[in-house]
Amino acid sequence: MPKSKINITMDQDLVEYIKSYAEEQRTSVSDVFTQFILNLKRTKIKDPTDIILADPDFRDSLMETISQIRSGKVKWHRYKEVF
Repeated sequence: MPKSKINITMDQDLVEYIKSYAEEQRTSVSDVFTQFILNLKRTKIKDPTDIILADPDFRDSLMETISQIRSGKVKWHRYKEVF
């Protein structure tokens, strides 16, 4: 598929961050944006929970929470106590 060029305007600190991030990940800024947009597209087309559950940090956190619930280590609060 042929590629097209776009221009975007961002705060300088975000520009510096994305360049640094891309370098750390050994990819390009363009690839970072491409993956972000593809994830948006997949979320719109499919069930967004697929992407959320595919995130390793989210999955680990979810599994830890489930484990704590099963073991009884979780202290439950009433709605009014929390809000």
